Amino acid sequence: MHTTYFTETIQNWQDWAAVFQSISAFEPLIRAILQKEKLPLGKVTQLTPGTNAVFRVEQLVIKIYAPKESGMDQTSDQKTELFAARYAKEKGVRAPQVVAHGSLSDRYDFAYMLMPYMEGQDLESVLRSSSKAQQEALGRALREATDRLNQPIPAFNTIDVLKDPERESRWRPYTAAFRTARRAYLESLPASERVFTHGDLCADNVLVTPQGLCLLDFADAVLAPRCYEGALIAFEYRSYPRFLRGYFAQDPASELTERLLQGILMHDFGGDIVKSVMPTALQMETIEPLRRAIQTILGGKA
Repeated sequence: MHTTYFTETIQNWQDWAAVFQSISAFEPLIRAILQKEKLPLGKVTQLTPGTNAVFRVEQLVIKIYAPKESGMDQTSDQKTELFAARYAKEKGVRAPQVVAHGSLSDRYDFAYMLMPYMEGQDLESVLRSSSKAQQEALGRALREATDRLNQPIPAFNTIDVLKDPERESRWRPYTAAFRTARRAYLESLPASERVFTHGDLCADNVLVTPQGLCLLDFADAVLAPRCYEGALIAFEYRSYPRFLRGYFAQDPASELTERLLQGILMHDFGGDIVKSVMPTALQMETIEPLRRAIQTILGGKA
């Protein structure tokens, strides 16, 4: 008789969102996966929440991907992360390497991945307590890592950052006029080289360790123009102008505003990021207020 380890009901994304951080809901499944992989059991604790279920078990991190019944089949994220871990190692960028991966058929089919737990502090915590010179050095260090990663490579997933209709969803709350202006602007851009991008270098995904920066969670990695990576970084770390000075030091100042505008307008998280930064974002009818907001962010970089 088959034992059911996960007993919660997942019929849509709301069901998944209500349970994906629950240790009690996932612990039996986690223990079954560890036994399957012949890995040691231990105390299960929470980690910073994301899209998938992520927990710590002693010196391991286990990520369990949302099943297709959630309405967003995340198994493609597993394939992306497996590729990205190998790619980062090849490029000399510190990132957790995969200990084990696979899937377990329970009440639902759960893809999973196990990685070592990395000791360190999240980047923003370090920036808050750092001198301006240290902040600038951290910006240069992150830029060195992303320059290593941001190289043209063959496609490793099927996402098209400019044409995939699912990536429009975060812009739907904006005015029709703004959405039309955004689409017209992106369509007017000349074709540009696409490179590997991490896609989500928020502070929770960058650890500062004694050995240097360590990048986490490559689930949103995608081929995109180089401006894609920097746009999120500019918005995410806008409170640390010296960090941004270090990160963007090699970019021509005359071109940077437009590059970041392009990047944020094509970014999967762009709509959410912009409205979190600009109180009147949902009333915009052109992209000009956004261009001015980026100029303001960059104004503190010098």
